[in-house]
Amino acid sequence: MPQHIGALTLLVDDYDRAIAYYTNSLGFSLIDDIDLGGGKRWVLVAPPGAQETRMLLAQAADEAQRAQIGLQAGGRVFLFLHTDDFARDHAAYKARGVKFCEEPRYEPYGTVAVFEDLYGNRWDLLELKR
Repeated sequence: MPQHIGALTLLVDDYDRAIAYYTNSLGFSLIDDIDLGGGKRWVLVAPPGAQETRMLLAQAADEAQRAQIGLQAGGRVFLFLHTDDFARDHAAYKARGVKFCEEPRYEPYGTVAVFEDLYGNRWDLLELKR
């Protein structure tokens, strides 16, 4: 039985602010934005070319959830964004104001640099060695 991860939930402070960041700064596509009533929305975004895994942007509903925004991985790298052209995407992200925490590194598995999203979640921008 084939399986795959369809979506990961990312806590955000505001749907529209999060959509703007992920679509404008990171160039993600807005897949769905469906009003569920009561202030809730089903908001899915995905990197360009993504076929399966999406991110569900979930607006924090209470203080406990708001306290976890940006800390979902306890300060470690949370998400790994693979690219087919590290130099292209690194330059584009920097031009759009994405905050990188380090200069690019060349590891045995590929070229990588850690960046933080709007909320402080840490990501690896990663081009794997072929």
